[in-house]
Amino acid sequence: MDFAFSADQDELRATARRLLADRLPPERLHALADAGDGDGTSSALWSELVGLGWVGLSAPEGGGSFLDEAVLLEEAGYALLPDPLLASVVCLPAVTLAPKPDPTAATVLAWAEPAGPQTFRSAAKVKTWATRTDGAWQLTGTKSDIADLGSAAQVVVLAASESGPALLLVEPTRGAVRLLPTTDGTRRIGTLTLGGTPAVLLAAGSEAAPLLTAMRRRAEAGLALESVGIAQRMLDIASEHAKQREQFGRVIGTYQAVSHHIADMYVRTELARSLAYRAAWCVATIETEPTAVTGQEVDVACAAAKAAATETAVFAAEGAIQVLGGIGMTWEHVAHRFYKRALANETFAGSPAEHRATVATAILGAAR
Repeated sequence: MDFAFSADQDELRATARRLLADRLPPERLHALADAGDGDGTSSALWSELVGLGWVGLSAPEGGGSFLDEAVLLEEAGYALLPDPLLASVVCLPAVTLAPKPDPTAATVLAWAEPAGPQTFRSAAKVKTWATRTDGAWQLTGTKSDIADLGSAAQVVVLAASESGPALLLVEPTRGAVRLLPTTDGTRRIGTLTLGGTPAVLLAAGSEAAPLLTAMRRRAEAGLALESVGIAQRMLDIASEHAKQREQFGRVIGTYQAVSHHIADMYVRTELARSLAYRAAWCVATIETEPTAVTGQEVDVACAAAKAAATETAVFAAEGAIQVLGGIGMTWEHVAHRFYKRALANETFAGSPAEHRATVATAILGAAR
């Protein structure tokens, strides 16, 4: 069996690497992240991604699968893409159920609440309420910790209804959105206040459960892939610096304290990449060939990848900053931007400990 990416996917990766490097040089990332009241995104770049057909690839009319999106998500992490590509990929299974679906619209997912669910696995605690009056749906409640909310054209909202958990689509209004100061200025977090807000029902009750599962898997695998990209970028920055920086008449890469540290970064990044690719394959396979892989296999693969890759991204970012020395601690260097995204990814949608518990439960349960 060939586990390599296809020639088309390799070309997609190369094209994405070149394009994003050109559109997002360090000075551009600094400008977007430090934009003050801005949402930290680039609408022009998002329009370009849509025009290239890179948004909504796994939609029925997109012509691709989650494996194609996996390539883009890894490159998005490498470039520290400030646009909501990851969120839109996660929401795609729900968005395609809308009466007039627009898979290319910037879409984010709102599931967390101030006193309600904090992860996908606690949907039963949701307090936001969906009601239907004269055939029209409305939402009332507050959703929190919504990534990329400021640039969203539409939001998939998890709510409670008379039929059980429900997923609805809303268009956020300016007065309902509140962006919060966050460590990672390229991925702003916000809260959405809903007060009888008109919404479109996507699924409810037994129909919502498999959609939530699909989006959770996409989120875990997507965060892992993006984190692998971050780790690789930090490894490349550290390696290049170690080859050029001289100390005591020798390049610092010749010192074991530096070279061994970079070697550790490399080993952990490659392991995380293998786990992330496995998770991406599992997600793509269960979506296109449901009988080829079990749900538990997919859940374990996604949990393992998310735990390992997000921790590796943090490790690689911290390692790169150490190798860079004083310059790595400066605001002007791009390293701290990647470090902040890595820290955010590590805790978003569940901590590494929570995901390792999922893996442990599956292993111990099978051993009984």
